[in-house]
Amino acid sequence: MPHSVSLINTIAAGLGLALVFGFLAAKLRLPALVGYLLAGVIIGPFTPGFVADASIAAQLAEIGVMLLMFGVGLHFSLDDLLAVRKIALPGALAQIAVATLLGGGLALWWGWSPGAALVFGLALSVASTVVLLRALESLGILDSFTGRIAIGWLVVEDLAMVLVLVLMPPLAGALGGTPDNGGGPADPLWQTLGLTLLQVGGFVALMLVVGRRVFPWILWQVTRTGSRELFTLCVVAAAVSIAFASAALFGVSFALGAFFAGMVMRESQFSHRAAQESLPLRDAFAVLFFVSVGMLFDPSVLIDRPLQVLAVVGVIVLGKSLAACALVLVFRYPLGTALTVSASLAQIGEFSFILAGLGVSLGLLPVEGQSLVLAGALISIATNPLWFSLIAPMQKWLHAHSSFARGLESRDDPLAELPMSTEAKYLSRQVVLVGYGRVGRRIAAELEANDIPFVVAEQNRELVEKLREAGVAAVWGDAADPAVLIQAHIARARVLVVATPDTMNVRQMIETARTLNPTIQTVIRSHNEQEARLLTQEAAVTVFLGEHELAQAMARDVVQRAVSMAVPA
Repeated sequence: MPHSVSLINTIAAGLGLALVFGFLAAKLRLPALVGYLLAGVIIGPFTPGFVADASIAAQLAEIGVMLLMFGVGLHFSLDDLLAVRKIALPGALAQIAVATLLGGGLALWWGWSPGAALVFGLALSVASTVVLLRALESLGILDSFTGRIAIGWLVVEDLAMVLVLVLMPPLAGALGGTPDNGGGPADPLWQTLGLTLLQVGGFVALMLVVGRRVFPWILWQVTRTGSRELFTLCVVAAAVSIAFASAALFGVSFALGAFFAGMVMRESQFSHRAAQESLPLRDAFAVLFFVSVGMLFDPSVLIDRPLQVLAVVGVIVLGKSLAACALVLVFRYPLGTALTVSASLAQIGEFSFILAGLGVSLGLLPVEGQSLVLAGALISIATNPLWFSLIAPMQKWLHAHSSFARGLESRDDPLAELPMSTEAKYLSRQVVLVGYGRVGRRIAAELEANDIPFVVAEQNRELVEKLREAGVAAVWGDAADPAVLIQAHIARARVLVVATPDTMNVRQMIETARTLNPTIQTVIRSHNEQEARLLTQEAAVTVFLGEHELAQAMARDVVQRAVSMAVPA
């Protein structure tokens, strides 16, 4: 048996060194991904010693991106995407424009051509989906409303970059590069753009109309066999094959194709099991993604062009983040949401590499530009966990030292308090329901069926507007903020129900509620068994795990508590 097989060598070296350096990074209280990136640098072509096959590593990383995006799609419905469209669509496009102007301005200052400046700016404008998802998962806010905003933002960026990648070759000649038309006449720009929009639209329509019915049915048929390995095979095959087919037939990216595949698979009742079964593979291949990024990095650029590298990192970490933060605040979302979204975008990744590589091949971007993009990606990815860890301290510091920040949280907003016309039954002995997602809606329906008044506290502004139009008592804001619970009249409520998947600030909600209402009973939703056990022991609350079964059991428990307390003490 031959022992010089590139695939085996690459996997063995990549995973082995990632384990060693990831462990050392964890011991030094650094993010493990810093170790993964360093492992890639060591086995890359720019350092002495063993050199892994970069093309194979890149393909393995692409599989990881597919599986990760598929897993996200399994937890992300079309309704979730539409719920954040009013902020994700204009916000992402505006942020891309700002970052492109900043990066392009740097390139022009360095004496590059306008075409090179445009490609360079675009490469710095789009964040890495893989990095974002790993960060949201580690924080436990992947399914929260803030997490959905960040994911929706990235989906819009990915769609925009698909158009950019298609339009770059026919526009290369006009921008000062080499047209990529095989020597023949180039297609008219309107024809290229129209065909791309038609392909992307056709793919989305096919997945949402046909895929939502076909793929859940296939998963059900495989489940009926009772074979666990066939179930896992079906999940992985769906993720990879649908992603490949979407790229081959419709011209969209592998990542975007896998994301929509997961969204249609979510219609199956076995979507949570599918996510769990694919988790080990997602983790392993995600590690290979970071290793492949490290392999592309040439450390000499840090010595040859340190000031340029610093400027690039500044655009990515500061310029993009500040623009995103300002945009979220303009849409009247809380400071905490703005800081989380800005930290999510303070890095660049896979699309940046593709854009830079295509720019070099078309003669638009100088080779040094690609090196600077890679350096900016490596540094921004390695430091991204730091920015997330600073969100809470920064928010606390801003509240303590900035009257402007306090004004952002307390600004006059008609959705932040119940209308004066609210009936008295919603102001006393009511249930305060935090979150109106899939679980929250079921609980609300059960409460309504039993004639139990409730007030919804929800971070989605558009959803609060719709609830009020439907006659439901609702306030907008983060229930971790005492002002939101006060506006929901928690001091006179019967039960506090936390139905959001985000358990980061649950203890603060419980503490605020019990300070204002010592006799209030509390029911919590959680996906984490360890977190559920700690909440039960430390906070003496009732915790439910899961989703669909959770909603029904949780609703029955809330109704029972509310009915038992119907008569004031």
